Amino acid sequence: MTLSRDIIDRVTRALGRDATAVSTTELDGGHVGRVYRLDFAERNPVVVKVGETPLDVEAAMLDSLSRAGLPVPQVYVADSDFLVLEYVEGTSTLDERAQRDLAAQLAALHETTAPAFGFPFDTLSGPYRQPNPWTDSWVEFFRDQRLLPWCEAAMSAGLPTSTADRIDAVASDLDFLLTEPSAPRLVHGDVWPANLRVRDGRVVAFLDPACYYAHPEVELAYIDWVDGAGDAFFDAYDERRPLDPGFFEERAPVYALFPLLEHVRVFGSEYVPAVRDVLDELGY
Repeated sequence: MTLSRDIIDRVTRALGRDATAVSTTELDGGHVGRVYRLDFAERNPVVVKVGETPLDVEAAMLDSLSRAGLPVPQVYVADSDFLVLEYVEGTSTLDERAQRDLAAQLAALHETTAPAFGFPFDTLSGPYRQPNPWTDSWVEFFRDQRLLPWCEAAMSAGLPTSTADRIDAVASDLDFLLTEPSAPRLVHGDVWPANLRVRDGRVVAFLDPACYYAHPEVELAYIDWVDGAGDAFFDAYDERRPLDPGFFEERAPVYALFPLLEHVRVFGSEYVPAVRDVLDELGY
């Protein structure tokens, strides 16, 4: 598929008279609409996203991360149904140098704090609304705005009631399983190689955020769960922001339930065995 003439005209009008589109190339857009590279005769290419999710929310998230110092693509145009971004050259390959750079950038991002957990507005995780009411307790926020709502949604996509009951038991014990951080800290929310652009050992752009103020462990646990980075990353992060004891063994598996339930919601029951494996690991 290609961009419609109407969208191309909207983009070129927004970018100005020097924008004469010459070609479009469809890119991998994940689960949020369609994504294209739009090339011009007179200027650098741009990325155009189109879809039914509110893409202006993504633009607002990118702005929040940019103000916190994280490198993100420049937003040129933000509308509810289409988004125009800077096209950033790079790969998604994280060698050890890039892993250390990723650690440094996330450690710096996690120094951005807020008075409570949540965000000024509801954000997105893929195509799904991610509620972010300001909440004083991290455990309460993770239980009521992440774990339990995603469990309920996953049940409509094939998560058995018996497995949901086990997750409810975990939710009831979160006060003992998780810890409260020293302060709510800004997280990107979806850091894995496909959402990074890497050049010369540096992460030059972070893409497709699902950000909010959280315990930074939830970010690190996600990276660990997707196997997005290895020892070079975690060692470099630990040097800047030391990890509390028990993170990998005790708390990371709890946090892994959140993305696993989202995968059940997106892909169906094929991820249910992985949910059960984590519950077995936790002893529930």
